[in-house]
Amino acid sequence: QQQQQPIPTFWDLSVLMASPGGTSSASSLLHGSGSDEGLQAVIDEKKRKRLISNRESARRSRLRKQKHLDDLVAQANQLRKENSQGFAILKLVTQHCAAVEAENSVLRAQMMELSGRLQSLDDRLHNLNGNNG
Repeated sequence: QQQQQPIPTFWDLSVLMASPGGTSSASSLLHGSGSDEGLQAVIDEKKRKRLISNRESARRSRLRKQKHLDDLVAQANQLRKENSQGFAILKLVTQHCAAVEAENSVLRAQMMELSGRLQSLDDRLHNLNGNNG
C-alpha cells in the first residue's frame, strides 16, 4: 500500500518557482512532468536547506551573544580594577591632605607665637627709643 503525499500548498509552489538557478526542474515538476515524490523531494530539500541555514544563523547569533557577554564581563572587571585604583589614590591623597593641614595648623600656631614675641620686642624697642629721645 502506497502512502499518499500531501498536496503542496501555494507557498511551497511559489517558493519553487521563485528559486534562483535550477527553476527548470522545479518548473517541470509543477507542470506534471515529474512525480509527486520528485516535487516532495524538492520541497523537502528546500526545507532541509532552510533548516540548516536557520540553525547556522542561530549558532552565529549565540556566538555573538556570548562574545558580547564576555566583552561586558571583561569591561566590568577592568572598571572594577580602575575603581579600586582610584579609591587607593583617593585614600593616599586624603591622608596627605590631612598631614598638610596638621602641619599648617602647627605653623599657624608658631606664627602667632612669633608674631606676639615680635610685637613685644617692637614695644620694648619703641619704649627704649622713647626714653632715650
